[in-house]
Amino acid sequence: MVADLTTSAPSGGDTFVRPFVASDGPALRELFIRSRTSAFPWRPIDAFRLGDFDEQTKDEFILVAERDGIAVGFLSLWQPDEFIHHLFVDPAWMRCGVGSVLLHALPGWPTTRYRLKCLSRNVSALAFYSHHGFIEIGSGVGEDGDYRLMEFDPQRRAA
Repeated sequence: MVADLTTSAPSGGDTFVRPFVASDGPALRELFIRSRTSAFPWRPIDAFRLGDFDEQTKDEFILVAERDGIAVGFLSLWQPDEFIHHLFVDPAWMRCGVGSVLLHALPGWPTTRYRLKCLSRNVSALAFYSHHGFIEIGSGVGEDGDYRLMEFDPQRRAA
């Protein structure tokens, strides 16, 4: 079950979170490219393809954040491991609460120990997750570079 969450963006209006439907595909493919190009400026622009969204979210539970009927962000979750695989917000909507609303809409938030990997070079994302109660529990190196393994600790968040 998905929480019924909305938040008002600074410019007014509400951001709604709902489950993914197939008709979201085209908009989220474009958003995925725009947001990764912005978040990972060290990567060559041709490293991102429209098909990446479909390949990388296959069989995942996806939440879509929308404002005025337009997708402004999404979160994909690999449910068997409570692993947040992707959380991306359209660059035009960064720092407007979209990412927070997506996290808070996760099933079982804030009592579930969600995990994720965040690239070490993505300093703003690391700060975002730390602000939301995620702590570093490990690190590694992947094809995109060094990453930090982070976990949401409900007990630590409540303290």
